[in-house]
Amino acid sequence: MIPHSRPHVSEDDVEAVAGVVRRGQLAQGPEVEAFEREVAERVGAPAAAAVASGTVALELALRALGVGPDAEVVVPSYACDALHHAVTRCGAQPVLADADPATLTLSVEDAKRRLGPRTRAIIVPHAFGLAVDLAPFEHLGVPVIEDCAQALGARVGGRAAGSQGRAAGSQGRLAVCSFYATKLVAAGEGGMVLGPVDLVARVRDARDYDEREDLVPRSNAKLTDMQAALGRSQLRRLDAFIARRRAIAGEYRRRLAGAPCRAPAEAGAAHVYHRFVVQTEGSVPSALKAMHDRGVTARRPVFRPLHRALGLPGYAEAERLWSTCVSVPCYPALTDDEVETVAAALVEVLAR
Repeated sequence: MIPHSRPHVSEDDVEAVAGVVRRGQLAQGPEVEAFEREVAERVGAPAAAAVASGTVALELALRALGVGPDAEVVVPSYACDALHHAVTRCGAQPVLADADPATLTLSVEDAKRRLGPRTRAIIVPHAFGLAVDLAPFEHLGVPVIEDCAQALGARVGGRAAGSQGRAAGSQGRLAVCSFYATKLVAAGEGGMVLGPVDLVARVRDARDYDEREDLVPRSNAKLTDMQAALGRSQLRRLDAFIARRRAIAGEYRRRLAGAPCRAPAEAGAAHVYHRFVVQTEGSVPSALKAMHDRGVTARRPVFRPLHRALGLPGYAEAERLWSTCVSVPCYPALTDDEVETVAAALVEVLAR
């Protein structure tokens, strides 16, 4: 079986982690500090704080913005559960909004309708690797947390001649990254909060409880130097990773021309293809089984929308995406032969 995701681990990655083990500084230390600096420089953020996971990064970013009990946070229904968990762990109330059919992330129009006097933040993911312009969300007058878990390395607005655009992670009031094993930069686990120095300082304070004069509630949410060393080694190859993902996506798009589906449009620097998501005209469960029968693991890009978990009606666009979208393997570790197998299987399944 060709797996849906697979990390690309090199001998340099192995040696980077082994070097940390040999030196004996396993917990948070100089590797974490260097990783924070390098990711901040890559994104163009003033400061960064590494933490134990992307979910923790979301929670601590919310807390840094003062989100707590009696607050509301607007999140997309068509997203992973981490957004809901982060909000509720702050004691706040998630307010679900529908999806945008073009970007597959939060609809700015529906988010606007969900705002209320207790709204303290909006979380906007760059869904599946497509970076979106956050200016319309910022115009709503509520702090925006930019979720870059699937879009590190993507850029927005770089189509004009001589313009490179803005990096994903540089637009919102705060931004978060994830370094889970299947993300664009894999450290096994891990996350990061990026943004202004004063807000990032609050995250640094909250991630470690040890040797403090007060008993203000904090976490033990640090990243280890072993994880940071792997992340740094991966970060050095991020451009090559993205180039390979774009090449695979281009091949899929070429093969799907004329097929009964909607494939991701070519988006230049804005898309890094953490996921290659196809909108089908048939049954998603049948398509997933048919792909499996042909040796390819495909999945729904979102396990199930949050409104379904909460038993809430409405959210027509999120419901439609859940009922039509299929994600197929698209990652640097895929061989050319595997790309051919995936493409051939997808074309055949869609045709049937």
